[in-house]
Amino acid sequence: MNSRRTFIKQSGLLAASMAVMPSLAFSKANKAIGLQLYSLRDVIHNDIRAIIEKVAAIGYKEVETYGYSSKDGFWGLDAKAFGALLKQNGLRAPSGHYEMNGFFKGNNDDFKSYIEAANIIGSEYVIVPWLDAPLRKTTDDYKKIIDKLNIGGQMCKDAGLKFAYHNHDFEFKKFGDTTGYEMMLKGTDKKLVDFELDLYWAVRSKVDPISLFKAHPGRFKFWHIKDMDKTKKELNTEVGQGAVDFKSIFAQQKLAGVKHFYVEHETNYKPDELGSIKTSFAYVKNELL
Repeated sequence: MNSRRTFIKQSGLLAASMAVMPSLAFSKANKAIGLQLYSLRDVIHNDIRAIIEKVAAIGYKEVETYGYSSKDGFWGLDAKAFGALLKQNGLRAPSGHYEMNGFFKGNNDDFKSYIEAANIIGSEYVIVPWLDAPLRKTTDDYKKIIDKLNIGGQMCKDAGLKFAYHNHDFEFKKFGDTTGYEMMLKGTDKKLVDFELDLYWAVRSKVDPISLFKAHPGRFKFWHIKDMDKTKKELNTEVGQGAVDFKSIFAQQKLAGVKHFYVEHETNYKPDELGSIKTSFAYVKNELL
């Protein structure tokens, strides 16, 4: 009887572990890899349909948009048509970069059109990609930026979306003992504003991404996976071929709170853009996830 009970107990434990293990393996093996479409800025206007097909064929499952306008849509396609194109190719766009300088100057009209487009294509986030220099000269400027970020976050929330901010290097400029980035992290409402950390720009600015994760756990829902050339830091290279220690950063995914990863090639131009994003995809898939 005891042996039978032991067998049943052990069988139950084994079954439970088998039920959990495949889900864990599945979760890791099927982590979606995304592409910031700005990586293909030199060719994407040629034929948006062909480009999206090629991105999907490489294996990308997500894309991040840029450059939308109510006049031109997404590279000549309105939001409905672009959303259909993504769906046809097994892709989704969890987020998009939208030009926000007008919003930070007090004009909400374009912002409202971005929210509408994001909802149509099935995005989760509207993201601030850049701030023009006149908007960010002083700490008082950053206080105004923080107020606008919270307003934008509320507008997105009211529309069923979320809001986030993407960095370059200027956010890490020192103002006494702080930076614009620290001000934004501390001053924005955690329930309304998330952050998309561009790993290249942080490392190039001599900011340790892991220290940011420790100081502000859970705030970094997106990462831009962008490598830095080993000899010329002002240039990108394919992910895995440069100076960024991605493996140590990826070990802190949970602490960061990251949900989506986007490969991006920004500050270099190669004759074979599609070849470069394929090389980067392979490294992320085989070495990082």
